[in-house]
Amino acid sequence: MTHLPQISPTALAELQTDYLKQAAALWNSALGQSEAPTVNDRRFAAPEWRSNPAASFLTQLYLLNGRTLQQMASAVEADDKTKARIRFAVQQFVDAASPSNFLALNPEAQKLALESQGETLARGLQHLWGDVQRGHVSQTDERAFEVGKNVATTAGSVVYENALFQLIEYAPLTPQVKARPLVMVPPCINKFYILDLQPDNSLIRYAVAEGNRTFVVSWRNPDDSVKHLTWDDYVETGVIEALRVAQEISGQKQVNTLGFCVGGTLLATALAVLAARGEQPAASVTLLTTLLDFSDNGVLDIFVDEASVRLREATLGAESPKGPQLLHGQELATTFSFLRPNDLVWNYVVGNYLKGEAPPAFDLLYWNGDSTNLPGPMYCWYLRHTYLQNELKEPGKLTVCGEKVDLGAINAPVYIYGSREDHIVPWHAAYRSTPLLKGRKRFVLGASGHIAGVINPPAKPGKPAKRCHWIGKGTTLPADPEAWMAGAVEHAGSWWPDWSAWLAALAGEPKPAPKVPGNRKYKVIEPAPGRYVKVKA
Repeated sequence: MTHLPQISPTALAELQTDYLKQAAALWNSALGQSEAPTVNDRRFAAPEWRSNPAASFLTQLYLLNGRTLQQMASAVEADDKTKARIRFAVQQFVDAASPSNFLALNPEAQKLALESQGETLARGLQHLWGDVQRGHVSQTDERAFEVGKNVATTAGSVVYENALFQLIEYAPLTPQVKARPLVMVPPCINKFYILDLQPDNSLIRYAVAEGNRTFVVSWRNPDDSVKHLTWDDYVETGVIEALRVAQEISGQKQVNTLGFCVGGTLLATALAVLAARGEQPAASVTLLTTLLDFSDNGVLDIFVDEASVRLREATLGAESPKGPQLLHGQELATTFSFLRPNDLVWNYVVGNYLKGEAPPAFDLLYWNGDSTNLPGPMYCWYLRHTYLQNELKEPGKLTVCGEKVDLGAINAPVYIYGSREDHIVPWHAAYRSTPLLKGRKRFVLGASGHIAGVINPPAKPGKPAKRCHWIGKGTTLPADPEAWMAGAVEHAGSWWPDWSAWLAALAGEPKPAPKVPGNRKYKVIEPAPGRYVKVKA
C-alpha cells in the first residue's frame, strides 16, 4: 500500500510552537515593544519597505510564513525525490506570493506611481502588452542586440552545412597556428554564441588569439522539417560529421575537442561511437559543465520520472499519435527560468510592470532569451537514457549509431571543468565523469554558476581578477569529490589560461596560419556567425 507523504505529529508540533513564538515576537515589534529584525532580502531593500509600518510588518510576516512552509516541506516523511519536489513546489508558491509582486502591497511601486502621476503604471502596461505579444517576460532590451552585429562578432566563415548544423572556421589572429585544430561543440539547447558574446568575454576569440585554428558547431534551430531527428542523428550527422570535416580541412588525423553542457554529452558519445569503430580522432577532450553520469542531476532531477518521460514520448516522440513533434524553445526557457524564479522571473515582473522600468541591455540575458527548439525524438531519447535510466556511464549498455557505447574506450587526455554553484550540472556531478574516462585527466573547479563560471575571461592588465578557480594537487583524482576539494588550491581569476596551457601541450607544432578558410572541397558559404544561429524559435 502506498503511503502519502506526511509530517510526524512531533515535528509538526515543534514547528507550530516555533511559529507561534516568532509570530508573537513579530506582533510585539509591530506594537513598538521590541525592535523589528533586519531584513536581508533585496526584494525589500528599498527604504519604503522599512518606513511604512504596514509594509514592514507584512514583509516580516511573509518571510516567517515562507520559512515555516519550507521547514514543513523539509519535515515531510517521503523518499528523497518526493521531498525535493515538495520543496520545489513550496518554494515556487512562496516566491510567487511575495508582497513585492503585487502593486497593492508594494510601497515602492506605489510611491513611483504617485510621483510620476501614473506614468510608471502606463509604461508597465505597455511593457506587459509587449511581453504578451512576444510570449515571454523580457529580461533585457532585445532591440539593443543583433546577432552578428554586436554579439557573435568574432570574424570567421561558414565552411560546411547540412540539415543539422553549420561549421564555422574562425579567422586566425596570430601569424602561426597550432597544427591540430580545436573543434567546439556547444549545447544544442542554446545558441552557440554564449561562447562569443563580446570580444572581451568570448571563449572563441580567446582560443583563436591563443593560436588555435578554431572550428565551432552552430546547431540549426529545428523547425517542422527536421522534427523527426534523433539522438543518433545529432551524434552521426552532427558531431561526427563536424569532426570529419575539421580533419579534412586541417589535414590532421587528430583534432582537439571541446564540449559544453549537453554538447559535451554529445561529444563524449560521438567519440565512444568512433572508438567502437576503431577510430580515435580526438587528441584531447575538454568537457565544460557536462554530465556523463546522471546519478545526481541537481534540481532538474525533480522533473524526471517514468511517468513524465512516458508523457513526453506519447506527445513528442516518434510513436506519438501525431508523429514526432518539436519541443518548443520557450517551454525549455521557461523551465530554466523557474529554477531561479526570483532572479529570472519575478524580478522582471516587478521592474517591468509594477515600476515601469525598461529592462537594461545585457548581452547574456539577450542570449538567454534567444531560445531554441529540439526535435521530440532526440529529446525523449536523451531524457530516458540519461536522466531517467543513467545508461551512458555503463559500458556497452547503450547502442548509438549502431555501436555499443563505452566511454572508457576514448583514448585521449581529458580536461574536466565544473562550476561550484552550478544548479544545472552540480560540480560533484561533473566530477563523476573522472572515473568514466580512462585518459590522463585534469579536473578544475571554477567559482559561480553554470554560465558565469565558464564565461570568466582573464582580467585586463591593471584590473582586479574576477572570481577564482581551484586546481587539485598532483595528478591523482580521488574517488570522493570532497576529498579532491580538501586538497585543491585556490587561484585568483580565470581558469582559461590554465586550460590554454594544458591544450597547447596537445596541439602540435606551430605552422603558418591559413590564408583562407576551408579548402578546395569545403569553400566559404557565408560569413560567421551564419544563418542558422539567426533563426528564432
